[in-house]
Order: sequence, then structure tokens, then C-alpha cells
Amino acid sequence: MEQPLLNIKLPSGSKEPVFCEQQTPGPCGFAIFGASGDLTQRKLIPSLYNLSKRKNLPDNFFIMGFARTKMDSEAFREKIKKNVKEHIPSADQASIDDFAKKCNYYSGDYSSQKDYDGLKDEINKLHEKYRTDGNMVYYLATPPDLYPVIVERLGICCLVEKNPKAWKRVVVEKPFGRDLNTAVQLNDNLLKYISEDQIYRIDHYLGKQAVQNVLILRFANLIFEPIWNRQFIDSVQITALETLGVEHRAGYFDSAGILRDMFQSHMMQLMAITSMEPPAAFDPDAIRDERAKIMKAIRKLKTEDFVIGQYSSGKILNKSTAAYLDEPGIPNDSKTETFAAMRLFIDNERWKDVPFYIRAGKRMKEKCTKISIVFKKISSCMFCPIPEQELSSNLLEIFIQPEQKLTLTIQAKHPGPKMCLHEANMNFNYTDLFGAELADDYEGLLLDVMLGDQTQFWRRDGLEASWSLFTPALSELAENKNEKREKLLKLYESGSMGPAEAEELLKKDGRRWA
Repeated sequence: MEQPLLNIKLPSGSKEPVFCEQQTPGPCGFAIFGASGDLTQRKLIPSLYNLSKRKNLPDNFFIMGFARTKMDSEAFREKIKKNVKEHIPSADQASIDDFAKKCNYYSGDYSSQKDYDGLKDEINKLHEKYRTDGNMVYYLATPPDLYPVIVERLGICCLVEKNPKAWKRVVVEKPFGRDLNTAVQLNDNLLKYISEDQIYRIDHYLGKQAVQNVLILRFANLIFEPIWNRQFIDSVQITALETLGVEHRAGYFDSAGILRDMFQSHMMQLMAITSMEPPAAFDPDAIRDERAKIMKAIRKLKTEDFVIGQYSSGKILNKSTAAYLDEPGIPNDSKTETFAAMRLFIDNERWKDVPFYIRAGKRMKEKCTKISIVFKKISSCMFCPIPEQELSSNLLEIFIQPEQKLTLTIQAKHPGPKMCLHEANMNFNYTDLFGAELADDYEGLLLDVMLGDQTQFWRRDGLEASWSLFTPALSELAENKNEKREKLLKLYESGSMGPAEAEELLKKDGRRWA
């Protein structure tokens, strides 16, 4: 029997949770703009179905899809049934049918106020039918240029408003702008009709269990927090590698590049959650305060502190892969980066002069997202004749994908009559411990939206601080697109670990990638 999503706190040495609270939102509706699109079909609908199956959704609940695609509610329900079965083969037909009954659809143009008036009538009928008290989530699964258009139309017909009697929440997907100016403009446009506490800027990396566990690991374990600083940590590495190329996202990716697609969003959130100070309380604003402080404390990025690359042809798992310039939809003279590595510093007392090495790339040798905490080497070695510089550092690795697990590398005695040292790993794997398949990243985040918990979502100040860091470098590369970018852009073979210059970035500091 499937169990509901739970908030669990595990004490040291315990196999059973000491605190277990099932949270179910109050009555509400859930509108999806872009309901016929890939994100809705691949992520949102399967996640909502799973929440329904686990009894995490309220009984008084409905879904309203909105898109340009012409179809009626019955056709939408049939599409959903097929989609759920395709993405969740284990789903039983009875639960799929029950879920689909609450799904509805309204076809319209995103810029037509008349269509929003019609949508309002349909939503009001559903509020009355399902007794949802007027509470509503609006999920914008559309291209970002439509975000201000949709919110404006919703505001004009009073489907959203500031300080409403019933709560109204708007979820927006990245990219949140292309640079600092566009991010500020987008925020200003949204805030004309809704308040900051109604905006949920979603980053699915923050929905991953291993990422959320960083807070528990650091602040609920005395063995880590006292040594989580520059006195004991040599460097921090954050890696996000994937074997896939641009796939079906060629148009978007070529206009964005990996600095906008990964670094400004996902990588900065991983860096912030790894390095933040202890929050005053386990409270959404307190936690986001500390994440925002980190964004603002990162030292100005210089071009000599990063490497960018673009994949050429190669082989992955003995299968030939095309170069980026040969991918469908990519211009043959594109200078867009598919790999980046950089060295960052946080100018505060905890992390002064500790380098944070960050890298992300496509068409890499392996798929791996992880946070690596490299501790300093032991200051003296009693195990002569082994030079202390040859002793490996303790290494804590928090793996986020493809597996969600944690590994601590220590020195141990090798079996035998002599005192020989050997590396040993202490492992914790979510699946091994809890014996169940982990929920998709979106499931917990969608539940948080309905519960009104903004902990795992970007706040305006943190978002704009992140863009403040990257915008100067992006502008410099854009201004020198034919010269400096071409000089900086290094080719790397598909199936490799990136350009050699990424290795040199650490090597010149006397370090290497973990």
C-alpha cells in the first residue's frame, strides 16, 4: 500500500521516525496554463496523480487546464488517462479514472480578455461544485514571455488579487528573466497584481530529498555543524553532469546556454543551501533570508575564474553522438556554451578564502549531480614514513542524481599485521534505508504550494542577487561574442569530462575534481 508524503525527523540510531505528520491542504482548485504542453504531461499531471493516490490532496479539489489547443474536458480527461498510464505504468485504472473525473479544460488565447472571462465563469462553477472556498493555484507552465500577460489578464478579471478573501497563488517556472534587468521587470509586472507571498518561483532541484537533507545533515548533527567552516573545509565542489544533449529544448537552450539554464538557478541554490548560516527558526522566511545573504556575499565573478565549453561529436556508452552544432535546430555557427566550470568565493567570516568550484555540462561521460565537501588534510602524520600530503582528505559527498545518497570517505586500517592505511566509505542511501521509490521532485513542491509553504521557492531578493552576479559576465561575453567568447569557448568531446581547461582551473590551485 502506498504511503502519503510525510515530514519525518529521524533521531540518531533510530530506524523509526519519532515525529511523523501527514499534511493535507485545505480545499482548492489547481489551474494549469499550458495544459497541453510537455511539462504538464510529463511532470505536473503525473505528480498530481501521485499526490491524489497517496491521499495528499483534499477531497474538495479540481484541476482546470487552459491552453490554445482546441479540445473539450472529455478529450482532456482521455488525454490525462493515457498520459498517467504512460508515465506511471504501475497506476491502476480505477485510481486513474477517479483522478481524471476532477480534471477539466478550457480552450482560449493567452492574450484574450474575453477568454479569461469565460475561464472565470467555468472556475466559479467548479468552486461551487467542489466547495473549494475560492482557493486557487495558478501554475504557469508556459513560455516566460507569457507570465506577465497571464497574470495581468487574471488580475483584470479578478481571478487573482492582492489580499484576497480566499487565497490565490501563482507558480512560475524558470527562466525568471534573462538578466538582472529582465528579472526586475518581470517581478515588477507580477507585483502589480499579486504580492510577493503569492508568488512561487519553482526550482525543482529544491524538491529533491537529498538537497532538503542538507539542512538536516548540517543543523541536526553535532558532528558536522562545528566543522562546517573555513577552519576545517578546504573547498566545496558542486557538480551537475548529464549524458544527454539538448534534446527537444534546442530553441530555448541555444538562446540561453548553460550559464543561464543551470548556473543562475539550480547551481546557485545548491551553493546557497550548502553554505548558508543557521536560520533563526525552521521558517520559510528565515531560511530564505539566509539563502539570500549568501547570494549577496558571493564575490564578483571574473572571466579568469570560469571556463566555458561546447561539445563536439563522440561516443557515450559506445553509441556515437553528434556535435552540438549538428543537433537539430542549432545554428551551425552557434557559440552557445554547453559546459561551464567556475571558481567562486563567499566573502563572509565562515567561508573567507574557501573556493567553491562549480561545474555543469551536457554530453558528459556520466550522469551525476553531487555536492562534495573536501576537508583539509590532517595537520600532522604519526604514520611515518607516509608524508602527510599523500594522505587523502576526508570527503563528504551528497549525491542528488541519479541516486540520492551520502558517502563519507575516511581513513581506516587495512587488515593485516602492519599499520597500513586504506580509504573506506560510509554510505547512506535513501532507497536502501526507506525501502521505497522516492517521490518525484515536483510532488513535494506542488504540495508545498497548496499548503502555502514557500521554503523551497525563490524569493525576489535572492533571485535578483543571483542575476546581479551573472549579468556582468554574460554581458561581457555577449559584447565580445565573436572574439572573447570564441577564445574562451573550448571544445570537448562528447563522452568526456569536459574541456581540459576545467581540470586546470583546479590544478593551478593544487586541487582536483572529486
